[in-house]
Amino acid sequence: MAEGVHISTGNLLDAAELAHAVVLKHAPNGIRYTPFGDTKLADAELDRVVQAVPATVAAAMRSRAFYFVPLAMPEGFSADTATRPEAHRTASDKTLVSPIYTSELSDEAICHRNVAVPVSDSEPAHEGVFISARLLRDQFALAFEFFINVGHAFAAEAGIPDAFTALAWQQAVADVRGETSQDAWESRAEAIAGTKGDKSKPDEKAKTEFLESAFADAIAIYLLSLAVDFDYSELREREYPLLAPSALADRLRLMAHLFPPNVGYEFSIRYRRRA
Repeated sequence: MAEGVHISTGNLLDAAELAHAVVLKHAPNGIRYTPFGDTKLADAELDRVVQAVPATVAAAMRSRAFYFVPLAMPEGFSADTATRPEAHRTASDKTLVSPIYTSELSDEAICHRNVAVPVSDSEPAHEGVFISARLLRDQFALAFEFFINVGHAFAAEAGIPDAFTALAWQQAVADVRGETSQDAWESRAEAIAGTKGDKSKPDEKAKTEFLESAFADAIAIYLLSLAVDFDYSELREREYPLLAPSALADRLRLMAHLFPPNVGYEFSIRYRRRA
């Protein structure tokens, strides 16, 4: 928790400064993280979610730390931002953290903000990922937001394994139903459509975007299965059809092979047939 940080209703804190004021935990898998403020998170539940990340994946998180806060938002929001949305969503905005939850601030907060944290006496320079815990309705949503960030960070640091690239693209070419996110669904369709309409030549930029999105999604869903007992249908959204269960199972089995679970976690897929 923070040392020497005063918490009051109207006190918004600079995220980079807050990062220097808190003491980070170090999970057994090597991930650095901390809760701060009135997050309503149980320590044991948060610890289990963080430790669900296999050590082989966590190793790529060395330059990152995760801060679970009530609300994170860009600096400069105001009541008139509805008419000036560009005023508080730019990459150059400073990130602010609220140590409490209010409905007014929740309207301005977003699920996560990435912040460059300068070097300090206690911690090296790193990217801080500030996750708005109070925007996420339950442990399922919180875990998935954290794991999606882990998935994208791993892809950026370590790249996409060739085995996954081959599997996912084979499924796309075979026109397997659905995908695992809106980004994966749209970029896959664009890639398959081809360069200037020539389906024999996939759009390489869109193909790369598809594989990056699909891989981050696969890691996130795999980690979610280790941390939380959930039904795949809970990921359903209206904008796109979910990837066919058998195709997802193939991707997840590959994740388990590439990134075996830590001790105390178990990976399994169970099919439930309708009566």
